[in-house]
Amino acid sequence: MRDWQVKRRERTRQLIELGGLVSKAGLVVLTEDDRAVIYGALLEVSAKLKGDQRDRHMLLWWRRGKRAFANDASVSEDQ
Repeated sequence: MRDWQVKRRERTRQLIELGGLVSKAGLVVLTEDDRAVIYGALLEVSAKLKGDQRDRHMLLWWRRGKRAFANDASVSEDQ
């Protein structure tokens, strides 16, 4: 397989996984699939990461994400 094909597949996989996270977070349902709202929310996150509280936000969001993934895994195991 050519190098550009490998890179394209990796990028496609990454985009699909990121879209899955948007859906998993409930943003599609909560915004009624309003892409402008979702994009605006992501821009807000981006702005916070550019600010002076970057490390604080990253740690907070990392902890929440880890907890949510752990909860999802434990729910899946129970079923």
